[in-house]
Formats: sequence, C-alpha cells, structure tokens
Amino acid sequence: MSSLSEPGHPFAAQWQNSVLLQRWRGLALRERLALSLLAAFLLLVVLYILLWQPAQQGVLAARSAFEQQRALYTYMQAQAPLARSLAAKPQVSLDPARLQGMVTASAAEQGLAIERLDSDSDGSLQVSVQSAPFAQLLRWFAVLEQQGVQIVEAGLDRDEESRVAARLSLRVAF
Repeated sequence: MSSLSEPGHPFAAQWQNSVLLQRWRGLALRERLALSLLAAFLLLVVLYILLWQPAQQGVLAARSAFEQQRALYTYMQAQAPLARSLAAKPQVSLDPARLQGMVTASAAEQGLAIERLDSDSDGSLQVSVQSAPFAQLLRWFAVLEQQGVQIVEAGLDRDEESRVAARLSLRVAF
C-alpha cells in the first residue's frame, strides 16, 4: 500500500511543487509558528461553534423539558386523588326521551331563545339558538354538560360585538 508521502505518488508530487508549500518554506520560523498557532486557534473556534455550542444548547433544552415534565408529573400526582373521587362519583344520567324538554327548559332558564329544534333518528337533537351574548351561551353549555348532555357539534356565528348565534348537535352523554 502506497503512502501519500512517497515521491512516486501523483498527489505527493503535486504537493511538493505547489505554490502554497513554496510560500510556507519561504517564511521565517517565527512566522510559521505564528501561522500554526493561528490555525490551531481557528480550529478550536470552529470546533466550539460547530460541535460544543450546539451540544450545550441541546443539553439546556433537554434539562428545561425534563423540569417541565417533572412539574407536570408532580401536579398530576397531586391531583390524582381528586380525579379518582370524581371517577367514582356516579355520572348524571339523562333519559334520551327527556332530552328535548330539558334543553328547551334550560335554554329558557338562561334567557336564550331557540329558533329551531329537530330530533334525529339516532337520538341526537339539532338546535338553533338566536343571537345572544357569548358569555350567556357558555354558561348554558356548562349547564347542559352538568345535566348529562354532550355537545357533539357546535357552529357559532358572530352577529354583533360579543353576540353569537349557535347551531348545535346535542345528545345524551354516556
């Protein structure tokens, strides 16, 4: 196997005759030392910028993500007893036949006017609500969920400032 330093190798011959090597040999020893030190310094800077700095940034990002996950885990462990007690609590059960009456009654209690009410064969209820303040609709949605009604789909159209008309598909939550 031939080495690059052998005189018979084409690359070695080209290197021996290069202008760069001729200029290097023409420099004084002190200049060669200064250029060698500068090259070593630049190599270290390039290695720091390309290798060390991204690695350090990755370590910091991983540490931050780990701390966030640890905080989330701690929070979830603290909330576990509450979740278990809520899971053990019986869910509100609503008779599907009473869905329409309950929806109209709760809408009236919240001061909402229902424009249209259609029952589907699968037991769901299509409801169109006249324009009302958005906060009022949100309160009604919360009341429906507390009474065992699931909002399957919701389409909201903004009429005026903070007034919204709603089209809902509701069904009994299981």
